[in-house]
Amino acid sequence: MTLFSTADYIALAFFGVAWCGYHLAVEVSPASANSLNSIMNRHRVAWMREMLGRDARMIDTTLMASLQNGTAFFASTSLIAVGGSLALLQAADTVVQVFSDLPFGIQTTRPAWEAKVIGLAVIFVYAFFKFAWSYRIFNYAAILVGATPMPYRRDQGGEKAAERAGAMLTAAGRHFNRGQRAFFFALAYLGWFVGPYVMMGATAAVLLSMWRRQFASDAWKAVAGGGPP
Repeated sequence: MTLFSTADYIALAFFGVAWCGYHLAVEVSPASANSLNSIMNRHRVAWMREMLGRDARMIDTTLMASLQNGTAFFASTSLIAVGGSLALLQAADTVVQVFSDLPFGIQTTRPAWEAKVIGLAVIFVYAFFKFAWSYRIFNYAAILVGATPMPYRRDQGGEKAAERAGAMLTAAGRHFNRGQRAFFFALAYLGWFVGPYVMMGATAAVLLSMWRRQFASDAWKAVAGGGPP
């Protein structure tokens, strides 16, 4: 007796291909240069160049703190989600009984339920590592901002310092985006608890929504019209 049906394995493969394919489209493919993430990366570098010319950098430190706080929130939320996922393992017998009593006839077994819950927990653990690392990189970026020479000392490597800070901010944003992407795909993964076809439909819906945000959303139009800074 196999743990999952053929439809389950197809749905799981579709889920994995969708996640990997979206990653390649947004971060690796030639089209990624026109994505919202890539455009904002260029604005991050432009931000650091503007920072270089300011004597008072309170606005830069305030923005940096805001980015760190947002990342810390998602990191803590990931830990809560991991704990909630593991708590579901203790309710496996109850859940199997509830599913068997549902009128639309969802059939599941305790091993299958536990395997699905563990998979969900793994996604949230991955998200936590991404958010935690992003938070750490934002700390590094703040240090680099603090080490950037003042305008009257630009001859002491100010341009290079601004480029380093911009590159660090870009790395932090990239890992934050990956963690948030894991959250979105976790929503699609929840469809598997209902059935493999629901999972495939939810994955397709999440994929379409995320693609639209990167290449056709109002936010993309707001920054894409003027070209690179």
